[in-house]
Amino acid sequence: MNLRSNDRKWGAVAKCFHWVIALGILGNGAFGLLMDLARSPMQKINWLALHKSIGLTVLALALLRMLWRWFDGRPPETPASRWQHWGARAVHATLYVLALALPLSGWWFNSVTGKPLQWFKLFNLPALVSKNQALHDLVLEVHEYLFWFLLLVLVAHVGAALKHHLSDNDDVLRRMLPFARVRSGSTSEGERP
Repeated sequence: MNLRSNDRKWGAVAKCFHWVIALGILGNGAFGLLMDLARSPMQKINWLALHKSIGLTVLALALLRMLWRWFDGRPPETPASRWQHWGARAVHATLYVLALALPLSGWWFNSVTGKPLQWFKLFNLPALVSKNQALHDLVLEVHEYLFWFLLLVLVAHVGAALKHHLSDNDDVLRRMLPFARVRSGSTSEGERP
């Protein structure tokens, strides 16, 4: 498996970033929604600290993914109509923006509450803004709405990938799956279709 992407499929690094960030966002979102089920205030505090640390990790990974994407190659777009190419680019760009905006809004929310922000109890991060209780509800809503909007965009992303796989019968999904083999296209050195 190639570390870098080529003209047939995404490389191992791009795939790893893609799936780890996706699982981090979805898992942390579900975790955030379930925090009210904590059995004690101390458990809720611990869960919230873990939620924040995972969010900061997702933010760092999203930034690294964008940096890698800048230097990495990419498979060419599959033949499709102009509106499908435009839609795919818009969805991908929106996912990148939301992968940054969601954890940043959580950091913003933590800052307006005036509470310390730690990454897995290893070090503290500075507040983005000063404590401002008047913004508490607004910023929390922004954070929550960004999550729901991300889920909506993700449904479009997954739906398009499934359409390519099931209806178009092309390799769009296969070339991002961790262990799938691409069926079509030219053969890269050391790989079989």
